[in-house]
Amino acid sequence: MLSKDIRSIFLDFFREKDHLVLPSFSLIPQNDPTLLLIGAGMAPLKPYFTGEKKPPHPRVATCQKCVRTPDIERVGRTARHATFFEMLGNFSFGDYFKEEAIFWAWELVTTRYKLSEDRLYVSIYQDDDESFNIWHKKIGLPPEKIYRLGKEDNFWEIGQGPCGPCSEIYYDLGPEHGCGRPNCAVGCDCDRFLEVWNLVFTQFNCTENNEYVPLAQRNIDTGAGLERLAIVLQGVSNFFEIDTIKPLLNHFCNATGVGYGEDAEKDVSLRILTEHLRGISFMVGDGILPGNEGRGYVLRRLLRRAVRHGKLLGVNEPFLYKAVDLVVKEYGEFYPELIEGQAYIEKVVKLEEERFHETLEQGLKILTELMENAGSKGILPGEAAFKLYDTYGFPLDLTKEILAENSLQLDEEGFYAALEAQRKRARSARVDNSFGGKDNSYQGIAALQNEFCGYAALTAESEVLAILKDGRLVEQAAAGDEVEIVLAKTPFYGERGGQVGDSGQLLAPNVQVKITDTIITPQEQIVHRGRVTAGVLQKGDIVQAVVAQSVRNAVCRNHTATHLLHKALRDVLGTHVKQAGSLVAPDRLRFDFTHLNALTSEQLQQVEQLVNERIWDNAPVHVDLVTLEEAREMGATALFDEKYGDWVRVVRVGDYSVELCGGTHVNNAGEIGVFKIVSEGGIGAGVRRIEALTGEGAYRWFAKRNQLLEESAAQLKSTAEQLPEKIKALLTEHKQLQREQQRLLLKLAGMEIDGLLEKVSEKSGVPVISAQVSAGNMETLREMADRLKNKLESGIIVLGAVAEGKVLLVCAVTPDLVKQGYHAGKLVGAVAKLTGGGGGGRPDMAQAGGKEPENLAAALEKVDELLQNQKK
Repeated sequence: MLSKDIRSIFLDFFREKDHLVLPSFSLIPQNDPTLLLIGAGMAPLKPYFTGEKKPPHPRVATCQKCVRTPDIERVGRTARHATFFEMLGNFSFGDYFKEEAIFWAWELVTTRYKLSEDRLYVSIYQDDDESFNIWHKKIGLPPEKIYRLGKEDNFWEIGQGPCGPCSEIYYDLGPEHGCGRPNCAVGCDCDRFLEVWNLVFTQFNCTENNEYVPLAQRNIDTGAGLERLAIVLQGVSNFFEIDTIKPLLNHFCNATGVGYGEDAEKDVSLRILTEHLRGISFMVGDGILPGNEGRGYVLRRLLRRAVRHGKLLGVNEPFLYKAVDLVVKEYGEFYPELIEGQAYIEKVVKLEEERFHETLEQGLKILTELMENAGSKGILPGEAAFKLYDTYGFPLDLTKEILAENSLQLDEEGFYAALEAQRKRARSARVDNSFGGKDNSYQGIAALQNEFCGYAALTAESEVLAILKDGRLVEQAAAGDEVEIVLAKTPFYGERGGQVGDSGQLLAPNVQVKITDTIITPQEQIVHRGRVTAGVLQKGDIVQAVVAQSVRNAVCRNHTATHLLHKALRDVLGTHVKQAGSLVAPDRLRFDFTHLNALTSEQLQQVEQLVNERIWDNAPVHVDLVTLEEAREMGATALFDEKYGDWVRVVRVGDYSVELCGGTHVNNAGEIGVFKIVSEGGIGAGVRRIEALTGEGAYRWFAKRNQLLEESAAQLKSTAEQLPEKIKALLTEHKQLQREQQRLLLKLAGMEIDGLLEKVSEKSGVPVISAQVSAGNMETLREMADRLKNKLESGIIVLGAVAEGKVLLVCAVTPDLVKQGYHAGKLVGAVAKLTGGGGGGRPDMAQAGGKEPENLAAALEKVDELLQNQKK
């Protein structure tokens, strides 16, 4: 049975049981700071288990892509450990519980997958009598096929969140896969009894204090590893032989010229390449880029581990990226994001391979030397490992793995001390932008609540709930005081999602407060920052809050333009483009996005054109308040790291752009006026930045450019329209004058050459011309040396000149003296050293430079002396 059939049978079965079948979630957890990556089918569904959110249906089934790395060192060493896998699961949120979960699992494995009941066993948590009775009395399993195991084996939890006792279904692969011990049974560490399905009866929530609190609703969370089911249903011994993975293994055998099963150590490398590439492809496809922290570090760790094992098999160039196509062919039908992002995935993988290859050889050489000098204790110093990590890109785990292969250990404490020291240096260079610094001054207003009404109006009458001065709550503030103010209701937008906070005024009889910024505290209060410019403001006052309309309008133009820019970039560059950051200010917009290469001028023009076409169409901007699931169905673009509630705002610009956004926007795209990109560049590995202008800012940019154009045309006595031709003519004239100058310089040099031929020295035993000459550039100097060389039957020429405050040196040696061992490169390098410089080249011709013109004459006088030591 093919893997795709195993997947479809599972999902269809639970669809028949009234389950909503959802597509796989991204590997990037949404709104869950406790997880780096999705490592279980239930992980994206945690809010439904805890009751924090209402599920779209009380019964759900998925096939979830997962990545786990705790056993990464064992991947490849065994044939059963993996970092990437697919988890089939059915879930109940306060609906059915143990009995239905057990009955349906047994029905599926015995009637749909048709597994032999004789080879099936189950385990339960040691105290779970309820599950025992269901398996024994209702399913009919004999007691000897039901194993009671402890918490380590049969109590499921993964960090904070839902957890509970579980029951597992095992398949007996046969004694030939076992350890041979007479007590070999379910729970044994050998490969005989393969767990194919885990049924978790979620009854508790594990808090950050490791307390188990009963859930308000009991839930079901099951997980069946697709690859494990494939091993059983395809009758193979390990997952490297199943239909989706074996083609990858065969590919790497062909790519490396190494046969699988011929050498145990080489088999390890082949398995690592095969296994890691799947996770690498899926992670990049979900928008993760290689980096030194978090998810990026996990990806880099997998990639560089694979590159290193490719090198062990004799591959010294990028090659992993070529196998991405196989992953797409095997998985793309169910995971369309792989098909959409294939070219991008290949680029990211190839670029990371190229980067690591640049430092791998040197890093391995240094590590080898360090291991040889590890001493009798066999411990590598932590600082040395940190240098490999920081300078040569060696993930810590890769260094540890290489050390383990050589029976050595690492001083991890020293490594982390060096890492922390570097982080402290970085932190000290940054300004603390946290609210109130270490002591959060907003804790005193944590219980206050205020309402934002600024989507529909720019003015509102409101009560002053709190006044802060120097971070302390006060009852009043007088003219000249810098204050922070909380209102019961406000039209002021607080800085969030890249959009800057509003500015404006708070007005009351005889009182005026100038608001310069608006922020949102960690407790979600909107706080107005400003200065009392007249009167005395008191807590409890009723004020008129007035947002600066022109500034807000400019921000709205830039925010809607940012949405259009995002969509245009995806249209021009591909769907791999994802937002990586933004700034929406009144005077400009900045948009960071994932892309590997600099945009060409043609691509920038395309993007700009697409945005402006939507503006000229005057597309209407609609805002809808919908559930997150409804937003997904609308195709709305969302940011994985943003926090979304049950209800979200979807901003639609015509039928072109659809994004989740809490910011403020124009009513029609035509209000943007015009859009102009003013810069594009890289800000990090795989991340680009575009800065652009709209409206008045764009107009001023065009006006300034036009003024510069007119002024330049006037200086050249031309019109703006004739300027390109005028510049072209001037450049042609300039090149002609340069050629004439060079001709005259060479003519002068020819006259100087005749004089030099009369100054040949033979103090060193060979004819030598060593002199300072008049040459404005290296080209002229080389031409003079060539002419002298052609006129001498045998000899060595060393010429020096000073141009723009720097020393230029050229050395030429005739063929007969080259044969005797004289070397132009070595000689000119020695002369250049005397002038504070260096250089070198071929035995017959070489050049160099220096920084000390005042020492040139003395250096040239040393040529005869230096020649005595210049033979090979």
